[in-house]
Amino acid sequence: MPKLQQRMYGTRTLLVRSGNLFSNAEVTAATRVTKKQSSSAKVCRFIDLFSGMGGTRVGFEQACQELRLTAECVFSSDLKEHAIAAYQNNFGATEEVHGDITEIEPSDIPDFDYLLAGFPCQPFSSAGKRKGFLDKRGGLFFAIVNILQSKQPKGFLLENVEGLAAHNRGETLRTIVEQLALLGYKVSWRILDASQFGVPQQRKRIYIVGRLGNEVDLANFAEMSCTVGDIIERDAPFEHTKFTQLLARKFNAAELHGKAIKDKRGGGNNIHSWDLELKGAVSKAQRELLALILKQRRYKKWAQLKGITWMDGMPLTLNEIATFYPHPELSALLEDLSYKGYLTFEHPRDVVMQDGLPIRVAATHVEKGYNIVAGKLSFPIAKILDPSGVAPTLVATEYGKIALALEHGVRKLTVREGLRLSGFPESYHLEGLSYRDAFDLIGNTVMPPVIKAVAMRLMK
Repeated sequence: MPKLQQRMYGTRTLLVRSGNLFSNAEVTAATRVTKKQSSSAKVCRFIDLFSGMGGTRVGFEQACQELRLTAECVFSSDLKEHAIAAYQNNFGATEEVHGDITEIEPSDIPDFDYLLAGFPCQPFSSAGKRKGFLDKRGGLFFAIVNILQSKQPKGFLLENVEGLAAHNRGETLRTIVEQLALLGYKVSWRILDASQFGVPQQRKRIYIVGRLGNEVDLANFAEMSCTVGDIIERDAPFEHTKFTQLLARKFNAAELHGKAIKDKRGGGNNIHSWDLELKGAVSKAQRELLALILKQRRYKKWAQLKGITWMDGMPLTLNEIATFYPHPELSALLEDLSYKGYLTFEHPRDVVMQDGLPIRVAATHVEKGYNIVAGKLSFPIAKILDPSGVAPTLVATEYGKIALALEHGVRKLTVREGLRLSGFPESYHLEGLSYRDAFDLIGNTVMPPVIKAVAMRLMK
């Protein structure tokens, strides 16, 4: 794993309390306050914020068990109803999961040793709009700061998306580290990939830890490997659908391994709707044409000619297409593909500013063109995993569309396989939840094996 730079930052005062800044004097005074810690050295009390389905708690409790500590969760909070249901199903029906953490006074939270929080990642994620602290969810970080200031526990463990490190050119992470260091904590962070901790999925996340004692070393973890083939439920039933039967007719299992099913990119690892003739018969010439449009629509020269900001996937006019595919029946080929639904006829989209942020809107002053219709989530199955490798990063929006190609055909992942892809123990279950809700939780969870490894460093 390449070494990543870890830095301590200055003492710029940025702490927020009810919209106001804390003074340096307030911060210094706060760090001198010694809160009552656990009554027994063998008991480790912790709080679990933005708890979700409890992945952070699972990993932390595993670390405590290995260190021969008795883990005791004294407070947890989340808002999502099916996440709370899963949490209580696994940790106890009487487990109280509190609501909005911003409406809870830190003084009402029991004393604890460690704060755990996978605070909302969408404001910093490449999959979102990346508003950072301007997003209400991004501002929830300051709720964590207020709790740490009030309770002064031994340490904390925070998890977020890899994009947090680069968000706002690193200024967001710098602010976070400064806030935590001002409270007296030795802060360190590192981006870790779950696939190096025995999880069969590439999932890079940033882990930020701090404690009142020495700085925590987050380098040189022992690497463990696992493949998708290791987590497959071989006796899981197959629910054959028209789509899975079509895939099985067109390709054998080996040909499907590692393939994505989407009309957004070209390349040898993609199966397109026209490869399956999903919307109607496609001639050889039309296949060639669609493959060229997929590539050409990404070229920046077309944006320059149209006088718009470049976008990844621009509609191209008949005349523009004719420059790279001069077929005598080009117009008829395009019209047929549009009629069948492989292409759409639309204006390109240009960038405008709205509420201080850039957004894309239809540039109605620019001539319409032909564009690929379907995006990556337009099919019942979005990706077929390769049993001999590890899964790519799976996001919540596509988790329920991940499949396996086995000797008996093609089927979607089972919930148990989804849990295994995230490193959950066999004792954890999501019984009583719908398939959709279960994978919504799995797609947003943290990786317990990584939490365990980081937590052991933190508590040692």
